[in-house]
Amino acid sequence: MTKTIYLDYAATTPVDPRVAETLTKYLTPDGIFGNPASRSHALGWQAEAAVEQARKQVAALIGCDAREVVWTSGATESDNLAIKGAAQAASQRGRHIITSRVEHKAVLDCFEWLETQGFEVTWLDPDHTGRVAPDTVADALREDTILVSLMAVNNELGVCNDIERVGAMLREKGVIFHVDAAQATGKMALDVSRMPVDLMALSAHKVYGPKGVGALYVRRSPDVVVAAQMHGGGHERGLRSGTLATHQIAAMGHAFALADAQLEDERAELERLRARFLDGLAELPGVHVHGHETQRVPGILNLGFEDIDGESLILALRGLAVSSGSACASATMEPSYVLRGIGLPESIAQGSLRFSFGRFTTAEEVDEAAGRVVEAVGRLRDHAAGRRATV
Repeated sequence: MTKTIYLDYAATTPVDPRVAETLTKYLTPDGIFGNPASRSHALGWQAEAAVEQARKQVAALIGCDAREVVWTSGATESDNLAIKGAAQAASQRGRHIITSRVEHKAVLDCFEWLETQGFEVTWLDPDHTGRVAPDTVADALREDTILVSLMAVNNELGVCNDIERVGAMLREKGVIFHVDAAQATGKMALDVSRMPVDLMALSAHKVYGPKGVGALYVRRSPDVVVAAQMHGGGHERGLRSGTLATHQIAAMGHAFALADAQLEDERAELERLRARFLDGLAELPGVHVHGHETQRVPGILNLGFEDIDGESLILALRGLAVSSGSACASATMEPSYVLRGIGLPESIAQGSLRFSFGRFTTAEEVDEAAGRVVEAVGRLRDHAAGRRATV
């Protein structure tokens, strides 16, 4: 049986074995399984201590105060809490909000819902590399603009927006700035003590932690007000009620601590793997690298193959785990909205695949994967040429 080579790290990462050990410590009767909100016994105190330790670990990776970290079930919930909560809280000041057409579906759907609630949305177009120019944001601002949301790293292209420049401009205008950083954490340096960001969504399962847990950075300032979207016991400063999942939170903290310690080494290794993979495809004509040449993270590579249908190529690449776009939009057979959004012709967008590398990718796997792609693309093109010759 052909070994599956996993090159879909942008969709999710495996839990690091070291993190998995932490996860299990907070589940079983011989572990620390108490409710962190239980203040009347040792198991509750120990669970609360684990939660607060994890809060500090997450804060350390993004350069914030631990008190600014709010636990959620993942980046999707963080985006919902940030976008809906900030828009609702500031609605008396204005009802104009801004985002781009190539954001993650969790962001796009929030803005579409807010449109039904009477908010006016300006949808920004990216440039041909997938980045949203700060001047484009500036031109869209109005007196009644209350919120802008842009991702730090595009999940399909791996390109980075100029968050610092956009944030500085918005801070001067008193506009709340939300950033989805799910694909940025562990791949690039983030420091919100320096970056003018008000709200930042984080996810554990993109950083070798478990699925089902995330966090929202909420800048401690009277200017940053977020209306709760989930009500109950008033947990997390009243912003997100619900019993905290100690095991997932502790694991997320451990995963972020490992990412912090290994950030530069992993970036360098991912850059080497990316270059090695592209070298392996050098003999293949008609291959296009989408995105920006330098303003990007190294682990995400989106390639377009001329005269190829992406879905057919995925089927031909059995044993190679890749994707034709975001995992959250993979149910549709339509070309990626991100690739269409940067102006690619449908023929190229339809023939594009995302390859994403990670902590456990080996050079041998990269070489084998490149060889399989070269063989599959050649075979599909030969087949298509033969079909055309008989018509």
